[in-house]
Amino acid sequence: MTLIETVHDLRQWRRKAGNHRVILVPTMGALHAGHTTLIEAARKMAGAHGQVAASIFVNPLQFGPNEDFERYPRDLDDDLTKCREAGADMVFAPAVKEVYHADRSIKIIETSLSTKLCGASRPGHFDGVCTVVAKLFHLFQPDDAIFGKKDFQQLAIIRRLVRDLDMPVTLHGIDTVREADGLAMSSRNRYLTPEERLQAPALRQALLAARNARQQGVTGAHRLDEIMRDYLAKHAPLGRIDYVEIADARTLEALSVVQDHGLAALAVFFNEARLIDNIEL
Repeated sequence: MTLIETVHDLRQWRRKAGNHRVILVPTMGALHAGHTTLIEAARKMAGAHGQVAASIFVNPLQFGPNEDFERYPRDLDDDLTKCREAGADMVFAPAVKEVYHADRSIKIIETSLSTKLCGASRPGHFDGVCTVVAKLFHLFQPDDAIFGKKDFQQLAIIRRLVRDLDMPVTLHGIDTVREADGLAMSSRNRYLTPEERLQAPALRQALLAARNARQQGVTGAHRLDEIMRDYLAKHAPLGRIDYVEIADARTLEALSVVQDHGLAALAVFFNEARLIDNIEL
């Protein structure tokens, strides 16, 4: 496996890859089984002759002024080991100054999907996501890119980015990888205290309760919202709800009645650890 830290070397690597299929797995590092599942899926997709590339870059543009950019977990040596074992051929792990010029003045702004759910409480976050993903797509020129469905909104926005800017890359969404108790794997789970960790699986259970209610004929979004909030209040009292939402899975618009294409999504703070999860109804 090759480690690349500069744009110059990345471009040379891409030229050498030539017509071989390139599959990109973008990450911010602090890798766990959720990330390695994406790399393993890429390896299977690429076959014996394709190239699997991962990026490890904690993107400052997607962190707000009071968020956890400085303390976001970083362990490059461990990340490289996980990438190698999962089947990556190359890892791009640049410094911030390698990705962004000091006097940068251009960014990509998404004006629809990013105003809902996480975007409502994290202004500018998805502009930072769109900007860095666009740069990675330009640099890697991948045939395919793989993302996890845990951040359903992020995947929807990147799909829109690719569609609206006619980027020649095929996107693949991989189901959320979970701990044995159902908690969605996340680099931020390590922020949780032991007591918070015991309560965190309630996020998944609240979503399942909403889905079960929908399967039993409940279509009112207000009632499904109540079911999730009541479950969280009872089983995760240490959590502070950022949002609980019933939305259209295609547009992310809030629904009043759920028919087809419903999505239940939530974000909950445990102190400074903000956890997200979702389920399609």
